[in-house]
Order: sequence, then structure tokens, then C-alpha cells
Amino acid sequence: MLIIHHLNNSRSQRIVWLLEELGLPYQIKAYARDSETSLAPPELKAVHPLGKSPVLQDGARTIIESGAITDYILRRHAGGRLMPKPGTDAHEDYLEWLHFAEGSAMLPFLLALYTSRLGDAAAPLQPRIQEQIGAHVGYLSARLGENDWLVENTLSGADIMMSFIAEIAAAQGLGAHFPNVQAYAKRIQARPAWQAAASKTEPYNFNLG
Repeated sequence: MLIIHHLNNSRSQRIVWLLEELGLPYQIKAYARDSETSLAPPELKAVHPLGKSPVLQDGARTIIESGAITDYILRRHAGGRLMPKPGTDAHEDYLEWLHFAEGSAMLPFLLALYTSRLGDAAAPLQPRIQEQIGAHVGYLSARLGENDWLVENTLSGADIMMSFIAEIAAAQGLGAHFPNVQAYAKRIQARPAWQAAASKTEPYNFNLG
């Protein structure tokens, strides 16, 4: 059975949703953030030396990184679901989104979070950080357009990976500037599989319901 090591209010929410969407048997091992620092507990380091979540265990194999986990689950356990056929243009678009979510889009949000703890010392950085947040969410908005989903207008692992970006953008009020991203985040959270995942990992601070 697949085991997902899940940290509350984290990007590992996406992997729980993916497993629910596929209807695969799995087990959640839940970890709670420190109430003062919001950091992951030291117990996660017993699972992987970096002490981060998500971590997927599939038998003797341990996998980190949300994009790698999503790719692994879809290639090994999904029977062709939620992934365009390899070798097609759609599959190349899908791979781009898998990497864009963590490789580009998440960075300015993390910088905003970390520098917010510096007070006035971070003020010179804020315009650039906010510009980058807007640029990345704007790129998502432009590529999404009037479609419901990112690749061939069909739910795929691309949407699984980009879900947290859409959710955090909506939660931070960026939906006023990018209404299709707001609608996209709500569409994601309206899916029965997303709601089933949320019921198993509550509370989730980025729930827009």
C-alpha cells in the first residue's frame, strides 16, 4: 500500500487529492507543524533526512518532491489516467506544468512568507517579490484562459501540481486581479476527490469553501 507522509497545511495536500482522484488504496501518516514556528516536526527526519513533506513510500522505495511523486504515481499506478500520452505535444505541456509549480511559481510565495518575518528590513525586497508573484500567477491565468483545466482542457497531473498555487493566490486575494484563477481554484476544491482528501486532512487553511 502507498503511504503518504503528510504535513498539515502543506503542499502534500496535492498528493492526498491525487490518490483520492485515482481511487488508489493508501495510508496517511500525519504530522503537525510546531504551533510557534510552523516548522515541520523532527519526526519527519526519521522518514527522510531533509525532514520535509510530502514523502511517498511504495514498498521499499521512498520518494520526495511533489512533482516526482505525482509523476511516479501516475506512471506506476494510474493506468494512463490523468496524464497525456508520452510523446505528444500535450505531454510536453503537462511536464512543463509539473516542473513550473515548484521550480518557478512557488518561489516568490515562499520569499514573501520568509521575508515577512524580517519586518522593515525586508521592505526593499517586497516590490520585486510582489511583482514576481503577479507575473507567475498572471502566466497561469493567461495559459488557462477560459478553459477549465490546463492541458487539453482535461484534468491531469498538471492541475494537481498547480492546485496549491491557485489556492494560495486565491486565499491571498489575487483572484480579484485574476478571476479565472480564482474560479480554477474553486473548481478544484469542488471536486468530490478534493473534498474527500480535505476531510482526511482537516483543517486545511487554504480551503476556499
